[in-house]
Amino acid sequence: MIRLTLPTFLATLLAGAAPVAAQTAERLSVIANGEKVGSVAATRTGDHVAIHYDVKNNGRGPTMDEAIDLGPDGLPRRWTLDGKATFGGDVHERFARDGATARWSDAMGAREASVSGTALYIGQSASPWALGLYARALLKAPGGTLPALPGGQLHIDPLGPATIGGARYQAYAISGIDLSPEMILLDAAGALFAVLDTGGATVREGHEGDVPALAALATRLTAERYAALQQRFAHRIDAPVRIRNVRVFDPVSGTRGAPVSVVFADGRITGIQPLEAPASPGEATIDGAGGTLMPGLHDMHAHVSLESALLYLAAGVTAVRDMGNDNAFLPDLIRRIDAGEVAGPRITPNGFLEGRSPYSARLGIVADSEAAALDAVRWYAARGYWQIKIYNSMNPGWVPAITREAHRLGMTVTGHIPAFSNADAMIGAGYDEVTHVNQLMLGWVLGPTEDTRTPLRLTAMRRTATLDLASPRVQHTIALMAARRIAHDPTAVTLELLMGGRDGQPNPAVADYIDHLPIGLQRRRRQAIAPIAGPADAAAYDGAMTKVRQVLKLLHDRGIRLLPGTDDQTGLSVHRELQIYAEAGIPTPDVLRLATLGSERYLGRDQQLGTIARGKLADFVLLPGDPTRDLRELHRIALVVKDGTLYFPAEIYPAFGVRPFAPAPRLIPPPPVSKATGSGPAHDAMDEF
Repeated sequence: MIRLTLPTFLATLLAGAAPVAAQTAERLSVIANGEKVGSVAATRTGDHVAIHYDVKNNGRGPTMDEAIDLGPDGLPRRWTLDGKATFGGDVHERFARDGATARWSDAMGAREASVSGTALYIGQSASPWALGLYARALLKAPGGTLPALPGGQLHIDPLGPATIGGARYQAYAISGIDLSPEMILLDAAGALFAVLDTGGATVREGHEGDVPALAALATRLTAERYAALQQRFAHRIDAPVRIRNVRVFDPVSGTRGAPVSVVFADGRITGIQPLEAPASPGEATIDGAGGTLMPGLHDMHAHVSLESALLYLAAGVTAVRDMGNDNAFLPDLIRRIDAGEVAGPRITPNGFLEGRSPYSARLGIVADSEAAALDAVRWYAARGYWQIKIYNSMNPGWVPAITREAHRLGMTVTGHIPAFSNADAMIGAGYDEVTHVNQLMLGWVLGPTEDTRTPLRLTAMRRTATLDLASPRVQHTIALMAARRIAHDPTAVTLELLMGGRDGQPNPAVADYIDHLPIGLQRRRRQAIAPIAGPADAAAYDGAMTKVRQVLKLLHDRGIRLLPGTDDQTGLSVHRELQIYAEAGIPTPDVLRLATLGSERYLGRDQQLGTIARGKLADFVLLPGDPTRDLRELHRIALVVKDGTLYFPAEIYPAFGVRPFAPAPRLIPPPPVSKATGSGPAHDAMDEF
């Protein structure tokens, strides 16, 4: 901080010059999995703020310089953002407000709007420092709410005081930017102290040691929010429930049956009965209106949070495989879901295992030696993790020992292809599965010294546009996978999201439903993610996505098991993953089988789940239409049943700022039991729920 002494101040005035504005500095550290991965440096001189933001985690992250000029109300009057986005794309964002006119340009193009009164511009590529700016503005606003530019509104909720490291702060939640609120701590002066996350934090420099307490606070506050939402949205009926007039999708035959009634009680299916079969006394009834009842969907590549757990259910995803998470958080989340404290899918946990390098992903266990990697395998096995997942910085030379130990302990092994190796080598080293279609395909186009710990594992996909799938190199890998029964988790939707984005255009990964999303997420999904230098780059990425579809069809035709996964957390992306398979030429009934019974068979649970049959667990979804004709119908899920508990997506989505896709079906609860007669009249369930 610069301070003027009284003599200097007087001398400045006598010289006829304005006094030098006082300068203050804020520095924040970005912490993930206990390690510093980035920083925010903000310097304020008068009403001007200069910010440098840089994060490098998992070999990628933004580097941004911002300049903000604040008005008398503390809101931005000018704001520029220049730098590189997470995967290296250029960012040049501008905002200016002159009187009643606001103008801005971002990845969606140039726009302007007439503004009367206070309106808060939301930086598309802003650093975490902006959250403190938003909070201070919202705390001054009536009701803690302000209209936002380019659309929607922001709202702040106080979460109460928090003591961290002996100091007292105030916790707040800011909603309206994305699917879930941003949780922050402000100090007594209203300055940003921390942005909370269950897996780390962005915290004032010098307070990095407080991150475990901040992560615990984030977990507690988030759990309280989602426990309250569970109380609102989970409908448990202490009686048999009859869903009348539905056609059941059978994954074995790939067809829908004739209209029937499906009855369940105490979490299990108790009957699939003729439509004309009378209900027994005391049942609840749902009118299926001729829709489709199908088993719950799977996401075989998830990284679950408390937020995404509920979003998965809203999207009809009743089971996921978690491919790597915070090793303290995930077991607790599974416990909370199993106890009914929070809503979420069935979770099969994988043990994330990374090697130490400057590019390491800060997740799971990061091993410095082969011995440490083997200890990690044993740690995961003893705690019931289903599989080991290996990541990019793992030393390829350690993989044979890792797979031997995992197999010895009853686990299988999946993962990325470690840098400077390829899928053939890792299958030879003992992999049972390969995850991400780009990890598979890059082995066909990269040289042995090219480093996939960097964003090259995305950008090099451009080269696959002209790849000959009949070439010996490609055919050898596919033959090896078929011979050794190696499964594949493509996450094609994430490749489409990364490669298909174009500034100003809806990303094809969300184009079918982008107008249902909150404004902040809409903006991100109209922004290029991969760095695109020009038309040739764009064409190469488009060609690469076409090649991805061809590879999926080739794998399916050769009998290689595909495991639909997304590496995303919205739930809705599962629907698009399945659409991509169908666009590749895989028959729609086969696609639906992969996402239901096929995943359960792979997990060894098909005796309990994966089809709708008497005695099986009550995990299924109700759709108004026929998904065997059009997979876009999956967006329109009207009812989700998981473990016999009912959830209506139309109730859940507004809590995330998402416009619902389908109305809830009419539900008639069981008649109340009369003390005199033991029965009573039925009434509309929506009066109760």
